[in-house]
Amino acid sequence: MSQPPLPLLSLVVPCYNEEEVFSALETALIELGQLMAQKARLEFVLVNDGSRDSTWEQMAAFAAHDARVRAVNLSRNFGHQMAVTCGCDLAQGDAVVTIDADLQDPPEVVAAMFDQFQNGADVVFAVRRSREGETAFKLGTAALFYRLLRWMAPEAGPADAGDFRLMSRRAVDGLRGMRERHRYIRGLAGWVGFRTATVEYERAPRAAGHTKYTLLKMSKLAFDAMFSFSIFPLRLAFLFALIASLPIWIYLVYATLRTLLGGAALEPGWASLLASITLFGALILISLGVVGEYVGRIYEQVKQRPLYLVQECEPPLDLPLNNSTQETASEPTNL
Repeated sequence: MSQPPLPLLSLVVPCYNEEEVFSALETALIELGQLMAQKARLEFVLVNDGSRDSTWEQMAAFAAHDARVRAVNLSRNFGHQMAVTCGCDLAQGDAVVTIDADLQDPPEVVAAMFDQFQNGADVVFAVRRSREGETAFKLGTAALFYRLLRWMAPEAGPADAGDFRLMSRRAVDGLRGMRERHRYIRGLAGWVGFRTATVEYERAPRAAGHTKYTLLKMSKLAFDAMFSFSIFPLRLAFLFALIASLPIWIYLVYATLRTLLGGAALEPGWASLLASITLFGALILISLGVVGEYVGRIYEQVKQRPLYLVQECEPPLDLPLNNSTQETASEPTNL
């Protein structure tokens, strides 16, 4: 009696200007294949997110001599979250792991994540126990962000878990059904629910090159997370307005009672009047800005543009290369 085939495990690797680290990445993926040989068949989905160096040429060469590799070249730089989305759309595995190309997340941790998957977990978060090679500023702001987001939106996943995770096929299909433009996939992976597990690991410094996540990009990701997963900013604007108006109401009650009971006339309060006008003018503008951020996101979403466009694939795909924002998990992409 023949043995059933091993499960297929897909690794989705978004790449942007990673020519310096790509040879090390290629070696690490091949070694992971050897490590997992008795547990699973492997598929590598490498997504080039509009790199301006030789990343695509190296990806295509890797795909040419390794049948497990699917190299995808996007038409331009759509951003890390869109590249991860593209890889998840094309991955065919029974389980899908997303991992960055810089090798800060050790590929060998995938074995422990796969064990949790075989024990019944649908989403396995890799939680950083420590983060080597990062500044105190980045460590501090990251810790603050994750804990603030977890307080605002508990379903957004565990603190200190990045884009290194494993998802079962049904979890990936659930993720693929959410085609929102301003994507925070770390949170979406937590939102899908199902059975979850965590694996702790030590995050290493970059194997080569430099980080592509600038302070501006990290700030944008933080805003996407907060505005996509919570209406707390709207409530916060209302709360600020309520707190700021409280002293004004107290003063009005005091002045009214003093006039009615003591017969004293109201003093000209130019300073307090100017302060009130300035304060409430600022609060109105802040509130409009918060509301405008949500309205702008609605505007971007209702245009229904594709999340990404694919320029070419190695080996070629026998399917349309233009992603549809209306594709759902019930309509999987067939390779």
